[in-house]
Amino acid sequence: MKIYTRKGDDGTTGLLFGGRVAKDGLAPTAYGSVDEAQAAIGVARAETRADPGDSPGELGEILLGVERDLWVLMAEMATEPDNRHKLTAGQSLVTPEMVSALEQLIDEVSGSFEPPTEFVVPGQTRTAALLDVARTVVRRAERDCVPAAQPDSQCLPYLNRLSDLLWTLARWQEGTSIATRDVH
Repeated sequence: MKIYTRKGDDGTTGLLFGGRVAKDGLAPTAYGSVDEAQAAIGVARAETRADPGDSPGELGEILLGVERDLWVLMAEMATEPDNRHKLTAGQSLVTPEMVSALEQLIDEVSGSFEPPTEFVVPGQTRTAALLDVARTVVRRAERDCVPAAQPDSQCLPYLNRLSDLLWTLARWQEGTSIATRDVH
């Protein structure tokens, strides 16, 4: 099987369950930004292993779960409204339980250290810096999903909580944060 199909040479792309739209349309912009966020999270996850065969550890497992969830979110964003009834909760449709699971993770992780109470300067550690980059990419993905998300979609709450989770994970990985007021 060849990786290229030539179907998109006209500037269109196929959607899940059928239909073609312009590659710069609302849906491709939305799921494309989420795809970029997933890749940024993958870079952070790669940092959790010294060698490819190593266990990813707690942070790596959390990030891998998030990457899986983002496939679900992209599937939902890549589906025309008329085909939403074909989506499966938790497999191709973001659920309230997925959002709640992120909230629980945020609470668990932030309970294991003293989170800063003011703005911090990113970059105390490489892993934390990569998590902060991923957080900003998720924030952009969230903005790009706003015009594409259906009114009853859980995609926006999921992305909003995900950026909070990535901020929390970055602070956890830093250990000690530098407050912006301390930078002269």
